[in-house]
Amino acid sequence: ARKKGIPRVYIACNSGARIGGVEELKSIVQVEWVDSDDLLKGFKYLYIPDADMQKLPPQAVESHAISVNGETRHVLDAVIGAGLASTKGGVGVECLQGSGLIAGETSRAYEETFTLSYATGRSVGIGAYLNRLGQRNIQMVHGPMILTGAEMLNKVLGQQVYTTMDQLGGPHIMVPNGVTHELVQNDQDGVEAILRWLSFVPENVLTIPPMILPRDPASRRVQFTPTKSPYDPRHMLTGVNVDGEWQAGFCDDGSFHEYLAGWGKSVVVGRGRLGGMPLGIVAVETRGMERRIPADPQEANSSDVVEIQAGQVWYPDSAYKTAQAIRDFNHGEHLPLLIFANWRGFSGGTRDMFAEVLKYGSMIVDALVEYKQPVTIYIPPNGELRGGAWVVLDPKINMEQIEMFADVEARGGILEPPAAAEVYFKKDKQVVEMMHRCDDALKQLDIRQAKGEDVASEIKQREKLLLPVYQQVAWEYCDLHDRAPRMKSVGAIREGLSWAESREYLHWRIRRRVQENGVARKLMRAVSGMSYVSAMQVVTDLCRKAAAVAGVEAEDRAVATWIEENPGDVHNRIELERQRATEEEVYRLVASLPAARRAEVVRDLHGYLRVVAKASIPASGGA
Repeated sequence: ARKKGIPRVYIACNSGARIGGVEELKSIVQVEWVDSDDLLKGFKYLYIPDADMQKLPPQAVESHAISVNGETRHVLDAVIGAGLASTKGGVGVECLQGSGLIAGETSRAYEETFTLSYATGRSVGIGAYLNRLGQRNIQMVHGPMILTGAEMLNKVLGQQVYTTMDQLGGPHIMVPNGVTHELVQNDQDGVEAILRWLSFVPENVLTIPPMILPRDPASRRVQFTPTKSPYDPRHMLTGVNVDGEWQAGFCDDGSFHEYLAGWGKSVVVGRGRLGGMPLGIVAVETRGMERRIPADPQEANSSDVVEIQAGQVWYPDSAYKTAQAIRDFNHGEHLPLLIFANWRGFSGGTRDMFAEVLKYGSMIVDALVEYKQPVTIYIPPNGELRGGAWVVLDPKINMEQIEMFADVEARGGILEPPAAAEVYFKKDKQVVEMMHRCDDALKQLDIRQAKGEDVASEIKQREKLLLPVYQQVAWEYCDLHDRAPRMKSVGAIREGLSWAESREYLHWRIRRRVQENGVARKLMRAVSGMSYVSAMQVVTDLCRKAAAVAGVEAEDRAVATWIEENPGDVHNRIELERQRATEEEVYRLVASLPAARRAEVVRDLHGYLRVVAKASIPASGGA
């Protein structure tokens, strides 16, 4: 799969590394007892009589010979089993070697191509690790993934604790911990899930993900609008029936499929389509969620633990989930990424800091830094992106690939307005000053006070009366700093969007970038050492005419369409750049030679080319 750059699907059902013994020795091995009359005193060593030893292959055992009462005994130092039928295929550590080989190959495969595992039955030991090393997992309800069987663990613990393998690696363990991406009921559903996942994946690592004819056009308006109150983000993506009327969501009808639904529930991830174009999607849960940690039967006093997680906040599990999903979209799938960013920040309490939220939040940055496909960050209507949550998504993390947009009804900034007002619009200073500047009653009181009248108590009463409404004014003032026009003005976002029309704009914007990115990658493969920036300069020049004719409003659509409809022109330009780079390399190599050698090398090269040219001319007419 790595060699051909094609998807690799692993159907998992195994019992781990094979363990066994050398069967041929069991019937001939002897025991030397400490006291043959009292076997409870133990034994000294195991040995093979000389007559039996002579029948074994040379490397069957390692031993040393001793003589006891005139009898030659071969005391066993190690059992090897070489040349014996029972060891064919391995019986011990050699099986672990093979397992290590598979593990390393699976890890490399994830980095280089698309990997997907389907646990149709139990996966034990290395089998379970292989599923995780391939990262993407579909699990059948009767396909537990475990490291050690229940019976073996009970022997280690010295008591009957576990009764089934599901207690150790069944769906109620592997779905909430993020190992399982999707749970299915049977193999029919499992194969359907594999095919559905493959429908988002490129044919090979050199191509872009497949476009299909859309179920509904990119120009279709988005009807469901996210609200300020908590809502199900899936409705934003898929649509929902409201009071008997269907309100279409952002994705093509029926195209969005959620993965990792049972883990890190404050974030929603999945794959969907926009005008037939596949996308990796990350959205934010605005409602409060529960994280449940199951009781461990091994501990008598253990019980289920339920943790409450607020909406619009990254917790350790959901931050890890976000980073994992981004890595999956990037590796092998090559999907353009769309993040509906609606986070107020990270949970920084003692429990979550101890649970490594800082580490997992940093992993989001790591995943975005290495992302090789277009990334679109969109703050949705009535959404907000604040503080550290903005930082880990900022376009400057990966300026080659990340673009950020904000809805005209979205907000972005360091702090929310009430908190920001406490910093730079203080109620005991600026707010009071605004009251006296804007309120007619206070103006009159100030005039009277200036004339020497004692109106201090009246002023205090008036300020106290007005304070709540003027605090709202202060919050509004702070909120005005967080809107799309200012974000665009300072270069924080590319554009402010209207949610209802966002499908068409983002479809063509992302589609253009996907096509440009694909051409740039081909250039970089054809021209050794070419940077992404240099490749994009060539792509821009290649599409310059199409962009100019279309104008700013239709430029994205024109460029995307031109690249798709003119593969010959694209190929010719790539070949031209390859030849140009080859010429420059030849000149550079010749120039690096000593001056006295240059003419000689050029002469030899010229002669070589004449021979090659002559050899390439087909013989004719007996000449």
